[in-house]
Amino acid sequence: MGKLAYAAKITHVPSMYLSEQDGPHKGCRDAAIAGHYEISRRCRALGVDTIVVFDTHWLVNSGYHINNAPHFKGIYTSNELPHFIKNLPYEYDGNTQLGQAIADAATAAGVHTRAHDATSLALEYGTLVPMRYMNEDRHFKVVSVAALLTVHNLEDSATFGQALRRAIEEEYDGTVAIFASGSLSHRFAQNGTADEYLHKVWSPFLEAFDHRVVDMWQNGEWEDFCALLPEYAEKCHGEGFMHDTAMLLGALGWDAYDGKVEILSPYFGSSGTGQINAEFPVS
Repeated sequence: MGKLAYAAKITHVPSMYLSEQDGPHKGCRDAAIAGHYEISRRCRALGVDTIVVFDTHWLVNSGYHINNAPHFKGIYTSNELPHFIKNLPYEYDGNTQLGQAIADAATAAGVHTRAHDATSLALEYGTLVPMRYMNEDRHFKVVSVAALLTVHNLEDSATFGQALRRAIEEEYDGTVAIFASGSLSHRFAQNGTADEYLHKVWSPFLEAFDHRVVDMWQNGEWEDFCALLPEYAEKCHGEGFMHDTAMLLGALGWDAYDGKVEILSPYFGSSGTGQINAEFPVS
């Protein structure tokens, strides 16, 4: 029935929004923004009607959750970095049919998932920042999945991704893209050093290991990467404990995935963290 047409690991750094503003950092994230525009172009060319975002800024402490509201509208200020993202207006349409199908499929697979439709839940900036550049005209419907999971197993998140693909292909009549919205290493700069690290990774070790991971993605070393993912998530401070990445790879085949990643925005440091926009071809 339906089709998973596009998949990517994407950045959502708040300095992208800062990059739009007049001042000393204007234009500093042009490459990341250009990557989002290109992802949007590719999704439109493939006929994508809905984007599902695995959002590493939506924290949950129990279960799996989908923000399945039929419509999203508001003005957002980040409680984490209110000096970076403030008074950001947004409006998007949801897709309650798809969100519920994903929740049902994941629950049937043993990963209990709730799709919240009658809700006042707002979107988090792991969804809002990329949608600002990819979906300003509300071309795509949006479904947001919590991916900052504090007491969850990466294996369950991979199972969630597998179930999501099954829901798309068996229960949905449409074309879908999925985004793992989060960084590689995610060790923020120590307080008081933010300016020094605005365009840097926190340590040479983290940067070197991030580059090794990107090499593995480009070479298709998925069996090795999936085996090291839990330790990478822990020792390299993976954003959201890398649950977004586990969901993405679960949907693509996990360690049996045979794709080779295409880099759309070169790896860069941001406030200590390692960032990238990368397409994961759907096979």
